[in-house]
This record gives sequence, C-alpha cells and structure tokens, in this order.
Amino acid sequence: MRDFEINNHCGYLIATVNVEKATILEALEFKCVLDENIYNGNHNIIIDLKNCEFLDSTFIGVLVVTWKKAKEKGGKLKLVKPGNFAQSVFHLTGTIEIFETYDNVEEALSSFMIPIDEYSSVILSNQKVN
Repeated sequence: MRDFEINNHCGYLIATVNVEKATILEALEFKCVLDENIYNGNHNIIIDLKNCEFLDSTFIGVLVVTWKKAKEKGGKLKLVKPGNFAQSVFHLTGTIEIFETYDNVEEALSSFMIPIDEYSSVILSNQKVN
C-alpha cells in the first residue's frame, strides 16, 4: 500500500494518508504531492486521515500551509476522521479551529455542495448584475 493515495472525484481532490504515524518523513513527500496538485488547479481538497493515529508537528504544519494555499486560491481543505491521538493534537495546537472535520469522505464531499436556497440566491444575484 502506498503511503498516500490521490484521487479526483468530480473536481475535488481526495488525498488518503495510509500510514499509522505521519511524521516529518511523510510530511515532506505529502507536501510535494499537495503542492503539485494545487499548482495544477486542484483547490478543493479532502484529506482522509482515517488510517492515521499519530501526526507530528511537521505533518500538522503541512496541513496548515496547504489549508492556507487552498484558501488563497478560493478553495477549501477538509479533513476526514483524524484518529483520537491526532484529534487531541489538533486541540492542543489550536489548529482544530481552522479545519472542518467529517466522519467520512462522502460527508466531506457533500459539504462542498451549495444548498439549493443559497444556489438560487446566487443565480438571482448574478442575473441582476447582467
């Protein structure tokens, strides 16, 4: 099994971390993969951490930097189910407040969808401008 799986689903990048412990060694490779994908126009990113129980500070730093890059490009970064230890590290570092977290990839994907009421108001406001 590769350390990271990268998939694209309907324009959303899904990066799965397949290591139990994500440390500086994995962080450097993961950062390169994410940077390349952001450069290629993938600005809405889901990082699936369900297989990962431990994240060191360098790996969390990569997540924060990637979140900032996605946000600068008008995208979002969302996390799927960090393990209990990883969740407590997010709380201790205060980074839990910047990340949207979900129980599974499907929930994270659906969170990108615009509710119909909001979509209608966006369409109406665009028609008024034209």
